[in-house]
Amino acid sequence: MANSNSKSVTFDNIKKIFKDPQSGQDVAAVAGVSFKIEPGELVTLLGPSGCGKTTVLRMLSGFEQPTSGRIMIGDTDVTNTPPNKRDTAMVFQSYGLFPHMNVFDNVAYGLKLRKVPVNLIDEKVKKFLDMVGLGAMAKRPPSRLSGGQQQRVALARSLIVEPSVLLLDEPLSNLDALLREQMRVEIRRLQKNLGITAMYVTHDRVEAMSLSDRIIVMKLGNIIQMGTPSEIYRDPVDTFVAGFVGKVAFFPCEVKEISDQACNVEIKGKHFAAPRWSKKLKIRDRALVMARPESLSLGEPGTGVEDGIVTANIYLGNSVETWVHTELGNVLVQIDNPDVKHVYNEGEKVSLTFDPILTKVLEDDLEK
Repeated sequence: MANSNSKSVTFDNIKKIFKDPQSGQDVAAVAGVSFKIEPGELVTLLGPSGCGKTTVLRMLSGFEQPTSGRIMIGDTDVTNTPPNKRDTAMVFQSYGLFPHMNVFDNVAYGLKLRKVPVNLIDEKVKKFLDMVGLGAMAKRPPSRLSGGQQQRVALARSLIVEPSVLLLDEPLSNLDALLREQMRVEIRRLQKNLGITAMYVTHDRVEAMSLSDRIIVMKLGNIIQMGTPSEIYRDPVDTFVAGFVGKVAFFPCEVKEISDQACNVEIKGKHFAAPRWSKKLKIRDRALVMARPESLSLGEPGTGVEDGIVTANIYLGNSVETWVHTELGNVLVQIDNPDVKHVYNEGEKVSLTFDPILTKVLEDDLEK
């Protein structure tokens, strides 16, 4: 739920054109994007390097100027407003802490700039350090903190000024895997408890899926898809999104029939009805069945849609990841509850099949 200070963010046909220093030609880093973030919502920009996500964030912060278009925070047009007048706060990848200040003074810095009374500064800093679990470390210099603790200080420093919008630029990329997992939970908890509007930038699909209310997938300066994590994962618009947000296998097929309820396809003489499909598909089109690891199962050779050989079993406790080498490439199969399910040995011949309910039929755009 949004707090009273949270505001919406609106991008209205924003473009950012750079001049290529070698060719002298114009290059669109952001090619006319439009979207809205609701008050109190956390939206993640997800995409590969060079897709434009960081440029979008920097334009919202004021560190980059759009070539054209309009940016609104609430009802205010901030397109040409300097960064220090935008009521935003940034959490950087590199923490950006002042090494000569202790934890308390780092967190208090923004309040001191705003000339907040000393007694209120003391009260707020204690509150926010307790909120991020660092109340006992107020007097420590940043050099005596772990990476996760430093990122918590940076988060508290940004949150304490109660900005209308919190901006997070790949803030967890310098942390190890366990700390990243812990900090994802921490950021989500704080953002929701405070009800603050937030924009998060990452190329890490796990971060995006676990943190976001909505995800915006970008490619080459364009928005490819916007939706909840579930929508993006289960119902991707194309093979790029399908592959970027999760592990996936694609099975070539032919569209045989389309009804209001399902798209019927044929794979090697076998027929399947998928409840989700690209609306651009027509009967007799060549297409691809998108299957996630959890939708796949293994059986004896010749019983499924594609045969292969088990090349690796990775035991994860509550599941086993089985890799199968096929003519289509290496396919990952997720076997839940392996203690009560059959796990084929490495080197065994198997056949892959899928649960059509968990799949989607997509246009065959892998060569595009």
